Amino acid sequence: MIKILLLEDDLVLSKEISDFLKTKDIACDCVFDGEVFFRQLRAGQYNIFLLDINVPKINGLDVCSQIRETDPTTPILMISAYGDLNDKMDAFQLGADDYLVKPFHLEELLIRVLALLRRSATPQNEEKIIAIDDLEIAPSSMTVKRAGTTVELTQKEYQLLLLLAKAKGRTLSKQTISEQIWDSHFDTNLNTIEVYINFLRKKIDKNHENKLIHTRPGFGYYLKDE
Repeated sequence: MIKILLLEDDLVLSKEISDFLKTKDIACDCVFDGEVFFRQLRAGQYNIFLLDINVPKINGLDVCSQIRETDPTTPILMISAYGDLNDKMDAFQLGADDYLVKPFHLEELLIRVLALLRRSATPQNEEKIIAIDDLEIAPSSMTVKRAGTTVELTQKEYQLLLLLAKAKGRTLSKQTISEQIWDSHFDTNLNTIEVYINFLRKKIDKNHENKLIHTRPGFGYYLKDE
């Protein structure tokens, strides 16, 4: 059974989410502040975390950041009334995989949860190392190295890098990336793609003379040793 840990201090909304997910055979434990969240986390294992931002004790962004210090792969979906692009960028920078603005339909929440879980599954048949210049991607272990040094990526950053690498130098449009990394049946702000490309450039290219992530203006992005 899928198990979710929900951090939400709105007791009515928390119960609505939990009751709805249970009708879909998804277990949902609810906590109401950041300190209780970590106590609950130590007591069990979860497939995905749903985090409201504005909660007592430790806010959702700090909870997200602390999770990513030890757990780079479990999906994190932020749920917040803050819908500004800068708020989303802050969450993504700290390691969130998706961001849902309140108010939302519970069916859309389910769609996003299932999409994150589906995309977080580690491929079992991809054992070959993908090498581009001194960049190495190991799909079986979801690890990335540049010049022999491990690069820590969030789940979405890793998925985007792997998608670009598999394109073998072909340019991928924002729409194609959105459909592959996010689900195409709900609207993804294409500015999010630019945000993640910038995150990747800082982690993959910033300290290296040979840049691998490129923009083809008006078309999209590609990964290539030029």
